[in-house]
Amino acid sequence: MKISARNQLKGKIVEITKGATTAHVRLDVGGTIVTSAITNAAVDELKLTVGQEAYAVVKASDVMIAID
Repeated sequence: MKISARNQLKGKIVEITKGATTAHVRLDVGGTIVTSAITNAAVDELKLTVGQEAYAVVKASDVMIAID
């Protein structure tokens, strides 16, 4: 896979929760959980399963940094 997005976070799928039309896919990225909301159809087409390695790809016009 080649993609132009620079924010690619590799991790392992730890949970998939399907709703009426949208699924929440939780990805463990080095101990941090990243949650993505995608369609149920996308989950099925990609054949996503718990334990599978996957990427969270963040595409945004702005990425902000915050501190306490």
